[in-house]
Order: sequence, then structure tokens, then C-alpha cells
Amino acid sequence: MLNQPIEAQLSSASDMVDHSAQWAKSIPSRIGRFFTAAHYALTLAGIAALFVLGMMFFNPDFADKLMALSPFSDEQPEEVVPEAPSLANLMDVPAPALTAAAPVAAAAAVPMTDEERKIIGTPRQQKLVTNWLSKRYRVAGDATDMLVSAAYLTAREIKLDPLLILAVMAIESRFNPFAESPMGAQGLMQVMSKVHHDKFQELGGVKAALNPVANIKVGSLILKEYVTRGGSVEAGLKSYVGAADMENDGGYGLKVLSEYQNLKEVAVGKNISIFTTALIKAPAPIVRPALPATPAKPTAVGDMAAAAPKKPGVTASEEIAAL
Repeated sequence: MLNQPIEAQLSSASDMVDHSAQWAKSIPSRIGRFFTAAHYALTLAGIAALFVLGMMFFNPDFADKLMALSPFSDEQPEEVVPEAPSLANLMDVPAPALTAAAPVAAAAAVPMTDEERKIIGTPRQQKLVTNWLSKRYRVAGDATDMLVSAAYLTAREIKLDPLLILAVMAIESRFNPFAESPMGAQGLMQVMSKVHHDKFQELGGVKAALNPVANIKVGSLILKEYVTRGGSVEAGLKSYVGAADMENDGGYGLKVLSEYQNLKEVAVGKNISIFTTALIKAPAPIVRPALPATPAKPTAVGDMAAAAPKKPGVTASEEIAAL
């Protein structure tokens, strides 16, 4: 009887030792499971990070939104500004004189003429052009919408194809409104403001050369003037780039016309790659066949000499002199 408490204590101590040993043996397995779970979690986080980086690379707007949501962003809240008129309403917008202060001054809807409707096209075509240009030149959609709207309104006003205006903007500046060449050409259409300063007078002076709307209007007016004077788009582009007196324009006209062709195909719904670099084929030089040599027209004196009877020993010159 006295041995029972002692045996119970010994049994309890043995059980505690066994539990301690089992717990000690389970520690490595638990640590292993923890590191395995952590490894899987880090792998998933890495995949998610790569996916987000890919989205930010191919969609700059998505990157801007993420930056705006970040608590460490230094950007101030954007002020509410009036929205620019959408392209869907462009068909009903009147065509007043564009100014730097009022790019779209729509007081009352003015129906377009058939000529203007043919130049402008449809809202769907304008939207297709806007989306394609935004992706091709990596310009924010809202900014591209504004530039395309200004180009179409200017085209309606001066009766020039808006797609030609946009093609010139693409080749000249890639839609960078602050571009400037070493020669002093400025803005979207690379206008020489010092040369064409008179055209900026009504738009705020030469300082308005970097205003997108003013630059588009002045550049389009210059282009229209050169096309009218040259008699063709090709001749107008050659004058626009400053190569009117040169043998060739260094391929400038070919680039603009190629982009012009791309925009025309995009406008009708064709799937044109934004990475296309295809150029239209330059027209082959016209080779005119050589004309057969025509005999010289005889003079009246020659006719008389030919009709007179020949005298032996007398040359033709002596006969002419005798006549």
C-alpha cells in the first residue's frame, strides 16, 4: 500500500518526461513547416510584384493611380477643373477662331456643312485615332484627347485634313508640346516662332508658341499655306521642313505621309500595330521616252536652193550666195 503513491509519482514523472521529449522532437518539424509556409508566401508575393510591375510598364495610367494611392506620395490632391468637351460632342461644336485662352469656345451649336463633315469624319473615327495615338506615343489619354480635339477644330476652321495635321505633329515632336529644336523650332508642330511671329500676334505673341492650341493653329495655317502654294501635299511638306529649294527633303515627307496613311487606316477601323515602322513606297521617278530627233526646219533660202537645178562644180553655199 505504501508503494502505490510512490509508483504514481514515478509514473507521472515518466509521462512528463515523455511529453517533453515528444515536444522537443516536434520543434524541428514545426520550424520546417513555418519556413515552408514562409517560402510559399514569399513566392506568391514575388509573383504578384512581377505582375504589378508588368501592369505599370504596359499601362502608365495604372502606375499613376498606384502612386496616387500610396501614403508616401508627395502629390497634392488635384484641383477639380472643368472637363474638356468629349470627341462625341465635337460634331456639334462651332468653329470659332481658336485662341490660347479658349481652345474650345462653344457658344451655340452650329451645324456643319457637307464639306466640313467630309473633313472631320465621325466621332467614332476620331475616338479610334485618339486611342491609337495615345498608345503609340505613350501620351495620357486625356492629353491626347485634348490635342486631337484641337487638331480637328483647327482642321474644320481652315479646311485641312486633321489626320495630316496629326501626322505632322507625330513626326515633328511625337506629341511633346515643349519640344524645341537646335534651330529654334518650338512646340507640337515645331514652328519657327521668330520667323512666323506675325501669326502669333492674335494668340498672345511668340510666347504662345509653346501653348499647344496656339501652336497647332499656327502650324496648321503654315502647312495649309505651303500646300496651297505648292499645289500638292508632297510639295507643301517639302516647304514645311525648309527644303523647298533643295533636291530632296531627306525623307521627311515620306515619314509624314506614312504616318498619315496609318491614321487613315486606323480611322476606318483597320487594326494597325502601334509599333509599325512601315513606310509607304516612294513614287518611282517618271522616265520619259526619248523623242526622235526632228530635222531642222529648212529656211526659205534653203527651200529655194533645194528647188533650183544643180550646176556641175558649184557647191550649195555658192548657189545660196548666188540667190
